[in-house]
Amino acid sequence: MSTRRPTAALQDQPMPVRAKLAAGWTSFMLLYAYVDVLGFYTPGVVKDILDNKVFEFDLSQTFSATALTLMAVPIFMVVLSTTLPARASRTTNLVVAALYVPVTIFNVAGGFYLYFYGLGVVLELAVLALIVRYAWAWPRTTASSPDRDTVGAQQHA
Repeated sequence: MSTRRPTAALQDQPMPVRAKLAAGWTSFMLLYAYVDVLGFYTPGVVKDILDNKVFEFDLSQTFSATALTLMAVPIFMVVLSTTLPARASRTTNLVVAALYVPVTIFNVAGGFYLYFYGLGVVLELAVLALIVRYAWAWPRTTASSPDRDTVGAQQHA
């Protein structure tokens, strides 16, 4: 007969807001891309692409550059969220996430598979809401409060 060992509770480390934002933008970008990729399986989409049409737009360098820009912004937000100074990162995340709400909603327009595109939009909007929440609630320090790293080092000493 074996005896049960007591299990220690897992330590729940606080996640830095920059990591939350980077994860949020990564998730958003992956959803955005995956919905587009799965959209190729929608009847008529590939035929329209072969006829140089995407939704109502003609395929051109302008269309491709615009699509690349729409994907590049969330990709760059992963980097900017982790490298910009806190105030600039917070502001940039709030502004870019707010600007991507109408872009995301537009993606459901004309969607043949409304449940599929609707679910994609709902999931993308949920991630954008998390990004706004994380950026809005960015922790603040006061001049009188000690640095968190200093406090952590003192507690471990």
